[in-house]
Amino acid sequence: MQERYQAIIHQGWSFLVASDATGVLGYAYFTQMRDRSAYRFTAEDSIYVREDVRGQGVGKALVQQLLSDATVAGFRQMIAVIGDSENVGSIGVHASLGFHRAGLLRASGFKFGRWVDTVYMQRALGRGDTDIPT
Repeated sequence: MQERYQAIIHQGWSFLVASDATGVLGYAYFTQMRDRSAYRFTAEDSIYVREDVRGQGVGKALVQQLLSDATVAGFRQMIAVIGDSENVGSIGVHASLGFHRAGLLRASGFKFGRWVDTVYMQRALGRGDTDIPT
């Protein structure tokens, strides 16, 4: 985890942690979607919220800050890769922040002893695709 944190921060991207007196409530970060140059304006978010505080706005606050930070960093699109089509919380948080479903990969992940579908969601950042980045 420390290596991941250092790699993200080294690039100038955001790695956020929400906490209170009980400890870490959740964390979130964004990276470039893929290392290839064609994807240099597309970020991917990753969000993790402690089970006992889900539904209390922690994830939404983290994603809102990632959207702002990624826009400032010059990204034009944000992709959410949600590793379970039954994760209505994550899908709902992303949808409430303007993400739309962009695709579904059936049985593409294996978690907790079962196959899961992967949901792709997407949201434009800043000027999106309205012009050519400089």
